[in-house]
Amino acid sequence: MASGCCCLLSTGVAVLINLQKLDPVQSHSPFAVHHVTTLMPRKRDRFRSSLSSRVVFQCRTQKPIGSRFISRAALRSEQLTGNGIDIKDERVLKVHTVHEFDEALRLAENKLVVVEYAASHSYHSKRIYPFMVDLSRTCPEVRFILVIGDESEKTKELCARENITSVPHFSFYKNMEKIHEEEGIGPDQLEGDVLYYGDNDAPIHQLHNRQDVEALLKKHTEDHKLVVLDVGLKHCGPCVKVYPTVVRLARRMNDTVVFARMNGDENQECMEFLRQMNVIEVPTFLFIRDYKICGRYVGSGKGELIGEILRYQGVRVTY
Repeated sequence: MASGCCCLLSTGVAVLINLQKLDPVQSHSPFAVHHVTTLMPRKRDRFRSSLSSRVVFQCRTQKPIGSRFISRAALRSEQLTGNGIDIKDERVLKVHTVHEFDEALRLAENKLVVVEYAASHSYHSKRIYPFMVDLSRTCPEVRFILVIGDESEKTKELCARENITSVPHFSFYKNMEKIHEEEGIGPDQLEGDVLYYGDNDAPIHQLHNRQDVEALLKKHTEDHKLVVLDVGLKHCGPCVKVYPTVVRLARRMNDTVVFARMNGDENQECMEFLRQMNVIEVPTFLFIRDYKICGRYVGSGKGELIGEILRYQGVRVTY
C-alpha cells in the first residue's frame, strides 16, 4: 500500500455499492471495471482538551503542537487577551445561543460553515483560533463561527445539543447539516478541511459522474492539455491533507494543466467510476491526455505529486 492513503479494501466504514455488471464502456474511453467495498475511517489527532459529561470545560496540560503553530499564533497574539479568546475580526461570528447558531446556519444557505467550539481557558483553543481568523480572510465564501462553550448556560446547552465533549472541536456544516467534524487538529489540517469541504476560486473542475469526465476530456482534445484527476473520498484524511497542494498547483499551472476532482462516495455513479478506474486506494491521481491514461500516482506526498505532474508534462525529473 502506498504511504499516506486510505485502502478501500480495509475494514471500517462500509460504502454500499451496486456490484452488478456495468454497461459496456465506449471503446475510446480508458476506463475498466473493478470493485471497491469499504473505506478505512480517518484517524484523529490526540491534541485536545477534555470536557466533563456535564459540559463543564476543563483543559489538559499538553505540549505545543508544533513550532509553526506557535510562531504564527504569536504573530497574532493581539487577538488573545489574558486567558480568554478576544474577538477582533468581523468575519468570525461569535454566537451565544441555540437560536443565534441556527439562524447563522440558515442564513449561510449552501455555503460552508466552519464552527470552532472552544473554552475560554483552553490553551489549544487559544492557539488554533488565530489560524481560523486567517482562513476567514483568505476564504471569503466560507462562513466562520466561534462558540465559547463555558461562556454561559446557553452556550453549554448548545454544546450539549451538538454532542461536543472536548475542545477545540471543529464542525463543518452545509445547508444546516453537519458534513464533517474534527477534534484537536492543527493549522495545516484545518486549512485542508476548509479547502476540501468549502468552495474556493481555484480552477479545479468538480466532477460528479462519468459523463462529466468524458465532457472534460473532450473539451481538451484540441489543446492536448494534461488532465490531472484527483479521485478521493469525502472523509479520507490523506485526501484532505494533500488537497491544499492541489489547489496551489491548480492556480499556478492553470495555463498548462487541467485539474479536476471527484469524490467517489458522493453518489452511486461516482462509486461506479472508482470501480471503472481500478481505484483501490485514495487519493489516486490519474494523468490523462487525449483520452488516454498516461499514468497514475497513489498517495498524499506533495513532492512526489509535483514530480509526477512535471514528468507527464515532459519535464525530466530526477529522484
